[in-house]
Amino acid sequence: MSTTKPILIILAAGMASRYGGNKQTESFGPSGETIMEYSIYDAIKVGFGKVIFIIREEFANAFAEQIEPKLSGKIEIDYAFQSLDRFSNNIEFSKERTKPFGTAHALLCCKGKVNKPFAVINADDFYGFDAFKKAYLFLTQEINDNRFACLGYELKNTVSEFGAVTRGEIKTNTENDIVSINERKEIILTDGEIISLENGLRKVLDDNAQVSMNFFCFTPGFIDWMEEKYYDFLSANAEELKAEFLIPEVADQLIRNGEGKITVIGTDAKWFGVTFKEDAAIVKEELLELSRQKVYPKDLWNTYVEVN
Repeated sequence: MSTTKPILIILAAGMASRYGGNKQTESFGPSGETIMEYSIYDAIKVGFGKVIFIIREEFANAFAEQIEPKLSGKIEIDYAFQSLDRFSNNIEFSKERTKPFGTAHALLCCKGKVNKPFAVINADDFYGFDAFKKAYLFLTQEINDNRFACLGYELKNTVSEFGAVTRGEIKTNTENDIVSINERKEIILTDGEIISLENGLRKVLDDNAQVSMNFFCFTPGFIDWMEEKYYDFLSANAEELKAEFLIPEVADQLIRNGEGKITVIGTDAKWFGVTFKEDAAIVKEELLELSRQKVYPKDLWNTYVEVN
């Protein structure tokens, strides 16, 4: 068993166009906490030793002023900056393209900063303590350069009643290793059914299907492996305005190419998050209820106790 404390990487550079605001740093907890603070709290509690925030560089000072006073002395902090020109490999993009190329590109922007096994998550998703506990055990006991993991959630617990979402539908074999991750877009909840409308095709999805919520466990070697794949992606998509280099799709490529295995770690933790502005009230009530039940303290950091 490794005694190395794993790293938590948080994807916080998204534009949040559907939400209409900077949801990564918006207050949702009863004492003004962001959603990602609950993830950091759980990660510290189980034994993670460092957090790397992937953000936009122009946002760095304001971000640090908000988050660092809360985390000072509790966990090591670092930053990686995502921008369209990072790892461009001298490829010219469409002049109309201003948005970076998605979550896997964001993770690539951490290259050189990651020297231990790590978990990567979204800033605007609540994953639950059980998920971090299981991720920590995998990262310290089971992971290697050919075997990674994805935390799996039931689809029915991850949709929004306020609009379409994107989810990575997971298919596994008898050994619980992923066979494929199908990144389904335009998933909506309608008349009691969960439906995918991607490319104009209507498909009813299984409520209990396991999906990826972008909570993965990797080694630093995965980031190195992604770099060449990103250059291939750019060569094919440099002129595309909406193309994205996404972690679930890159993970699916790794599996299909036989270059590694990704096992699913099921969790009973309840997921919730903010995709649309209307989701905010639900998230605030969920976090308030968790404090009422004493799952989390009402003020995360003023009642923080160092983990032994």
